[in-house]
Amino acid sequence: MTTRQTVNVFVYGSLLPGLINHHVVSPFLISSRSGVIAGRLVDVGAYPAAVRDKGAKDSGSIIQGLWMTIDAAGLVSLDELEEFYGIEELNDYERVWVRDAVDPTLAGWVYIWPDDRGYPAVPKSYWPE
Repeated sequence: MTTRQTVNVFVYGSLLPGLINHHVVSPFLISSRSGVIAGRLVDVGAYPAAVRDKGAKDSGSIIQGLWMTIDAAGLVSLDELEEFYGIEELNDYERVWVRDAVDPTLAGWVYIWPDDRGYPAVPKSYWPE
């Protein structure tokens, strides 16, 4: 009997249910639940970027989203969408391991920018708002 490999991914923007890129993750989705991570959102236009920098840490800002348990094969599709090519590569987003800010038993991957690249802050902690 083969056990399916799964991973947790924190999503906060266009991958959320009902938004433009949810179709990328939905074929791999096993379960989801609400969550919160440390960081801040910046407005890139059609989607946000999560930033986990000194400014976010100093202000104690948080990002609301969903922890999704997905089939591990789904990471390939997410990496492609987020233009993550690997550690020490030239990536658009970096994929980093994080823990939930409220429930430390929740942890997984999230796609972030190391800094805001000059984009304006999103005034709320939840992108769809």
